[in-house]
Amino acid sequence: MGFVGEIWRVLHGRELAGEITIEEADFPWLVGRFTPGPAFAAVKPLFDRDLELMESQDWSEWEEAYAAIRKEVSLVAPSGPAAEFLLHIEKDEAWFRWSDTPFDES
Repeated sequence: MGFVGEIWRVLHGRELAGEITIEEADFPWLVGRFTPGPAFAAVKPLFDRDLELMESQDWSEWEEAYAAIRKEVSLVAPSGPAAEFLLHIEKDEAWFRWSDTPFDES
C-alpha cells in the first residue's frame, strides 16, 4: 500500500518526540516501528497511561488521558500535519488512525 515505508513524525511542541516508520496499512489503522526522539521522555508517561486505561477498559478516564496526549503532541505526515489522530505507542511500536479534517464531535 501507499503508506508503507513513509516516516511520520510525532512532535512535542516543536521538538521531535519520535518517528514512526510505517510497516503496515490496515485501513483505517497504520502500524509502524517507533523510534523515540529527544522529547519523548516528556510525553512517554501519557502514552503509558493511555495503554493502561485501554487495558482496564476505563473509557471515561481514557478519554481524559487521551485529551492530554492531543494537547501535548502533534502527528505530522510526510505531506503535513494531521488535523486529528488517535495514536498509541508501546515500546518500539506505534499504531494510529488519522484524518486531514477534524473528527465529527457528535
